Amino acid sequence: MSIKGKVWKYGDDINTDVIFPGKYTYTISDPNEMAEHALEDLDPDFAKNVKENDIIVGGKNFGCGSGREQAAVCIRMAGIRAVIAKSFSRLYFRNCVNNGLPVIVSAEAVDAIENGEIIEVDMDKGTITCAAGTFEFPALPPEVRGIFEDGGLIPHTKKILGTD
Repeated sequence: MSIKGKVWKYGDDINTDVIFPGKYTYTISDPNEMAEHALEDLDPDFAKNVKENDIIVGGKNFGCGSGREQAAVCIRMAGIRAVIAKSFSRLYFRNCVNNGLPVIVSAEAVDAIENGEIIEVDMDKGTITCAAGTFEFPALPPEVRGIFEDGGLIPHTKKILGTD
């Protein structure tokens, strides 16, 4: 599985209230509408300009804050196909996996990647290629890649059980 897209780069401690504004938590339940508000308080141009297969790059503690699942759903529905960061909040990391959004820890790649550049992430090889070079991360086991390829934990489980 390979992902190639434009980078949207942000800093440290990007919390779930910034990823999906808390004011919409109980008023928006449609995932497509959630995508329209992704990162609006941090980057008002994001939801209008993000494209399918784009990639978010963040600093330390990406996804900190509440355990709101909408923070993973909204950026995936907006077209983001991977998030690379120096570190993630554990709960946000798990919410991303459950929703089929690959999350990759690579401090070296984060430091090298420039906002707006096109990068490629090869999930099978465990590489991130950008203008500054190629950076390795531990290749994901086939079971985890299957969750991403199937669009999340629920569709993956249904596929395995033959109930889809």
